[in-house]
Amino acid sequence: MNYKYYICDVFTNRRFGGNQLAVIPDATGLTDDQMQQIAREFNFSESTFILPPTKDQTQAVRIFTPSQEVPFAGHPNIGTAFILATINDLTRNDNQVEVIFEEKAGFVPITIQKDKAGKLWCELKAPEQLNLGKTVSVETFAAALSLSADDIVAETHVPQVASVGLPFLIGELKDQSALERATINYEVLRAIKAIGASPDIHLYTYSNDEFDIRARMFAPFAGVHEDPATGSANCALCSMLTRFKEEKSGKFKWKIGQGIEMGRASLLEARTEKKDDGVIDTWIGGSCVLVSEGMIFID
Repeated sequence: MNYKYYICDVFTNRRFGGNQLAVIPDATGLTDDQMQQIAREFNFSESTFILPPTKDQTQAVRIFTPSQEVPFAGHPNIGTAFILATINDLTRNDNQVEVIFEEKAGFVPITIQKDKAGKLWCELKAPEQLNLGKTVSVETFAAALSLSADDIVAETHVPQVASVGLPFLIGELKDQSALERATINYEVLRAIKAIGASPDIHLYTYSNDEFDIRARMFAPFAGVHEDPATGSANCALCSMLTRFKEEKSGKFKWKIGQGIEMGRASLLEARTEKKDDGVIDTWIGGSCVLVSEGMIFID
């Protein structure tokens, strides 16, 4: 059988920037092994496969890295919504529509907006509220990144696992120099994994240019050495930052730059809402561009 595919760049308005995504808009008939083989063939950080929903939702979506299936991820949802809106002209009668994807982590609502120029912008709401997990020492976190302990900032929070659907070990660095110098030490990362902490590491530092935050994400054990734009990690980060804010209630926004060190600059726009000292919801959005389309041939 032959399966149509589309490739788009996510969290960017320019081709060959952002995070690449392959989308199979009708994966009916593909086995789990075939989906994994296709994701490995594309070798992007993720590929998505769209199936009929089992419940009353818009579509069921499965997400695969080159090595495994994941229950939720940010840029695959944004890119998949963009592809569906593009090929099905979902905004032909309304400049704003909502789709809901059924995924292993839960239901993911995504708002699709069309501007006056006809360009699409998509925003998802994280499927889960913030869940904080294991912490690691500043020294261990620094060693995992081939940095010194002085490069790590622990004033707001120590390096800690956080999730809104997919867990990441999140830590703050003191400046962009430390962010640029970070290199994974696999031996230390294996030790972190052995204690039950997520080995997917998300680093960030505050910025005063066009971004509020600069970030990098490494997930080598999931087949992704470095990711140019990670919606799920930045959702967890911003939810975590909101959790530790002094304000008991409020709405907060961030512009996050990622992928710059890889030559694939990305812009992720995150927002959160806090009420009665609890994080209610987290959203992340961005632009996409269509890059190519074609056919996958299955024997």
